[in-house]
Amino acid sequence: MNLPNKITLCRIAMIPLFVALYYITAIPHNFLYATIVFALAAFTDFLDGYIARKYHLVTDFGKFLDPIADKVLVLTALILMLTNVNGGVLGAIEGGISVAIILARELIVSSFRMVAASKNMVIAADKLGKIKTISQDIALVMLMFGKSFEGAFFNIVFWVGYGLFMFSVLMTIISGINYIWKNRAVLKD
Repeated sequence: MNLPNKITLCRIAMIPLFVALYYITAIPHNFLYATIVFALAAFTDFLDGYIARKYHLVTDFGKFLDPIADKVLVLTALILMLTNVNGGVLGAIEGGISVAIILARELIVSSFRMVAASKNMVIAADKLGKIKTISQDIALVMLMFGKSFEGAFFNIVFWVGYGLFMFSVLMTIISGINYIWKNRAVLKD
């Protein structure tokens, strides 16, 4: 197993730690620690891809596991933020709608990729999808960090993160439509 795949596995292993730190309020500053673990895990998504491309270590296992690890990490964070721990991060209505949109897009794109694979077609991620992922990761870190403390600065961080999160939801919609439109030949019989 090469280094990028080990990094991807580390990202997956960090998810239970992230969840535990998010919920265990008996630990002082648990929310901040959860934010740090999430940020490190999100960074590994960039790191493993960079190393794999730079050193020609791209493997089928990595192509399979990396997007799953990324989606599980982000979707876990989104679901946690809908809960009411530490006062909740996302509002119930807009948070629920946003998470549903993001989840739907990921399921549609994953299903689309499965159909393409059954036809021996490989569909690479595109720039809009990468913008979506980066904006989601940064927004989630800012939202959690902003909720970790009280004070004007942290309120500003939270609201900037919230704006970036809404941008990421818009990018989720745009990138999903673009992805299907560019690859519509996959659905032709």
